[in-house]
Amino acid sequence: PVIFVHGYNADPGVWGSLREDFRSSGYTDAELFSWGYDTDQSVNETLSGAFAAYVDDVRAQTGAARVDIVAHSFGSLVTRWYIKHGGGLGKVDDWVSLAGPNHGTSTAWACALWSQACRDMTPGSYVQDGLAEGDETPGAVSYTTFWSNCDEVINPDSSVPLTGAANVAAGCLEHNDFLGDDAVAQGVRDAVS
Repeated sequence: PVIFVHGYNADPGVWGSLREDFRSSGYTDAELFSWGYDTDQSVNETLSGAFAAYVDDVRAQTGAARVDIVAHSFGSLVTRWYIKHGGGLGKVDDWVSLAGPNHGTSTAWACALWSQACRDMTPGSYVQDGLAEGDETPGAVSYTTFWSNCDEVINPDSSVPLTGAANVAAGCLEHNDFLGDDAVAQGVRDAVS
């Protein structure tokens, strides 16, 4: 099964195009899941725990030992924390990040005053430091990132790639264009196949 995890200030509806691409390539609705969550909560103490419960529910529903994860933006931090610090290492096969602020983004300072999620996305935050310590891509999980040099939200662009991951330059895409780009969709399907 594939679990899609949206980004900050979004909802599961953003995955319509990519889910359709997966269905067109042979996946059934019973294999495709979209996790929705309150993006104003903290990555580590709250969201990764809620995501862990969701993964276990998907595994129970499908009988799968492991899941694939496709995350956009802030969802990348939530799911990486789950893998690295939340018991997800043996439960995830493939992890894909679309425009994830994997090393922080300076644009998050604009909302950090009132949003815990934004504070988590700022460079040098507790969450960023916790994800960067030791191995950025631990375990037997296959990690893939997609990044763009035209992303207006992730600054610097070099925040997305991870040491130990397949890091794919997606060309000149704006932040939300990753969700509907055909070449990215094909790359995501390849990464989780």
